[in-house]
Formats: sequence, structure tokens, C-alpha cells
Amino acid sequence: MDDKRRLEARVDLAAAHRLAVKDGLVEGIDNHFTLMVPGFTDRFYLNAFGLHWSEVKASNLIEVSLEGQVVNGQGDANLSAVCIHAPMHRRGITCVLHTHMPFTTALTQLKDMNLEPSGQNGVFVRDLIAYDADYNGFATTQDEGERMADVLGEKKILLLANHGAVTTGTTVAEAYHRLYFLERAAMTQIIAMGAGKRRMISDEVQSKIRLSLRGSNDEVNPEVPLYFNAMKRVLKAEGSDYAT
Repeated sequence: MDDKRRLEARVDLAAAHRLAVKDGLVEGIDNHFTLMVPGFTDRFYLNAFGLHWSEVKASNLIEVSLEGQVVNGQGDANLSAVCIHAPMHRRGITCVLHTHMPFTTALTQLKDMNLEPSGQNGVFVRDLIAYDADYNGFATTQDEGERMADVLGEKKILLLANHGAVTTGTTVAEAYHRLYFLERAAMTQIIAMGAGKRRMISDEVQSKIRLSLRGSNDEVNPEVPLYFNAMKRVLKAEGSDYAT
């Protein structure tokens, strides 16, 4: 049973890498997606450093201990990946996705980097966000990752000043759904900010949106698996080898 779960986990994490390329969220060979290995509490899957995300497959993900040693697979573990992700995994977070995706990263470069309720995607994700106002350069120690995890707390998304974003979830599908819609929300906010004075969504309508999407509390958003499964079908129809 664990072997089947591990294969499914590898396939989903590989799919997330390929979708990030399609969605314009990738930055060369940098950034990192991780997922706890089913059946273990001390290791996670990681993309091997040096691979472009269009090259990531279920079979070439490496397994990395929480201390940063590669325990299965071929390739190196990026130091920043270990330093940022391992402390979050130690706290029981299953999936951690970190990118420097353009619009969200642009938002984090503003003095006021708050995601505001001027669009429904913003309403969907804004209550899930914690804000880290302290940029300390590359994460090269797990102490820095522990600090980030402290800021994240019980939230699901972390905006990193001058840096980018981290999204988390109990599944790859959940974490990627948050990543995608965070970037869409940041994109429309940045565009609208350049166009003039914006109109915010009323508190009453925000409440209706949250209730209908069920994305601002601990309940499962029913759209999440539908969205992720649809996107995996798109990859398959395009002939992607992500699942191999």
C-alpha cells in the first residue's frame, strides 16, 4: 500500500513542476517543491538541483532527510530548499511549494505587500496569508527556515518580502491550487494598481465568496482535486512524460 501511495505522491509532485512551467511560475533551475514521503516522518521528495522543471519526472525526484542528506535517488539537494522546507515539514506540513513567480514576487517588493480584496481570487487566498517582512538573503541555515516557519504559524501561505512566496497543503493538489490562484490574484492586483484607484469588494460579498469556495477555513475546497486532476489530464494529452 505504501508503495502505491509513494508512486502517486511522486507523480503528483512531478506534475506540479510541469504545471509550474506551463503557468509561468518557474525560475530556471531555482526554487523548490517538496512533499513528505508517505509512511515517513523524516524525509521528503525534492527536485534534484540542476534539473529544469520541464525535466522533472516521478522517477528522478530524490528523497532527502530533514537534515539535508540525499537518502534515495541521484542528484544534489539544494541548500536553500533544505533550509526553508525541512523546518516546515518538521511541524507536520505535508507539501511545501516555494517560487519566485513574477507577479507575487513583484507584490513582495512593495512597501505595502498586502494582497487586497479587489478581486475574487484575492478574497479566496488573502485570509490564508502570513507576511514575512524580514528579508535576510539566501536561506543557508535551518535557523532561518525555523524563523520563516514561525511567521507562517497556522496560515497556509507565506509572502516573503523582496523574495517570493511559499504555499503549503495537505496534498500537492491543495498546495498547487493555492500557488496558482495566489499568482493570479497578485497579477490582477498589480495590473489594477497601475490603472487607477481600485474598488474593493465589500465585507458582505467577501463572506459570500469564502462560503461558496470554502477556501478560507480548514474544510476541503471541493474544486481542488477537480482542478489538479484536470491539469494532469492536460499534461497527459500533450504527451508529457512527467509520470514516468
